[in-house]
Amino acid sequence: MKYYIIAGEASGDLHGSNLIKELRILDAAATIRCWGGDKMQKAGGELRKHYRELAFMGFWEVIKNIFTILRNIKFCKKDIEQFKPDVLILIDYPGFNLRIAKWAKQKGLHVNYYISPQVWAWKENRVKMMKECIDKMIVILPFEKEYYKTKWNWEVEYVGHPLVQVVEEFRAGSRELGVGSRESGIKNSELRTLNSELIALLPGSRKQEILKKLPVMLEVSKSFPGYRFIVAKAPGVDENFYDRLLNPFTNVSFVSDKTYELLMQAKAALVTSGTATLETALFGVPEVVCYKGSFLSYEIGRRLVKIKFIALVNLIMDKPVVKELIQHELTVDNLKNELNLILNNENRIKEIKSDYAALKNLLFSGGNASANAAKSIFNFVQEKSPE
Repeated sequence: MKYYIIAGEASGDLHGSNLIKELRILDAAATIRCWGGDKMQKAGGELRKHYRELAFMGFWEVIKNIFTILRNIKFCKKDIEQFKPDVLILIDYPGFNLRIAKWAKQKGLHVNYYISPQVWAWKENRVKMMKECIDKMIVILPFEKEYYKTKWNWEVEYVGHPLVQVVEEFRAGSRELGVGSRESGIKNSELRTLNSELIALLPGSRKQEILKKLPVMLEVSKSFPGYRFIVAKAPGVDENFYDRLLNPFTNVSFVSDKTYELLMQAKAALVTSGTATLETALFGVPEVVCYKGSFLSYEIGRRLVKIKFIALVNLIMDKPVVKELIQHELTVDNLKNELNLILNNENRIKEIKSDYAALKNLLFSGGNASANAAKSIFNFVQEKSPE
């Protein structure tokens, strides 16, 4: 069978790669063409466009890059038509993927959507179009199944959350952390182990969000001289991009493509909003969630987004499990105070870890999400294929 998969960011690349692996187990003769990243390519997908070329975050950033986005959409449609897939699989990335879904349905293509757009947060009016254009919706958050059924009379499939299996498999075969030292000139490939306690800094995967949040995180490091702060560099961002930001800070090092090794050893973490907040929780690391966008994007988003929390951990548990510092609240003093709490307040640490355990049990209730999703998609293709 022929599968065309579209993912537009680092998390989609991760989940897409595991989906490809599971599809190949079920369909050894599968031909897979994809938009994504290095992980999807390594898993066996023919990469047509890297998410580095697609990463525009925020309302204003999208407007500024609208012509690039439109060129990408045009190229994507042409490439899909040339490939003639048995099924089009869209992974999250709704601003782009929903446009493709609508077009694909008009072309008579079969569309499966894996990892639902967060329509329960904003742009809920999209659901009517989604029901018309998407043949199968596969969701990974437990409350989404009930949301679609109760509010929209749409039967969707909950498969569990793919990060649970990813993290568990990593922990089972974990490795010691190697850190690149700028001071000594050691490259990231020349590994050494640090003895001091580690604080993980996860500032995001896009340059514009890194520039907003990482400087605040780095300033906080000056107040904790007994700890080693480690920046998890984003895949798809050149390493030299970070140099001018990190150079003034003597107790800050970095890792590249070793975020999970870092979280295995970290005592606490400062994390930008997004998938990383959930990954950090699944590793059991107390965290402070940091968000800061451009003024215009934030003001527009604040008026449109209708959710109580921005961190996935808090959204899923429907309570403030971890502290969120948003926009003007993300200051050096506020972040310093919150980091001190999750390092030294035993009651706070115990409360967070208890909630993390409940979160993990909730998310794994569906089993191995990647395998479940692959089986669902494969069965769908089998049913739709001509005899």
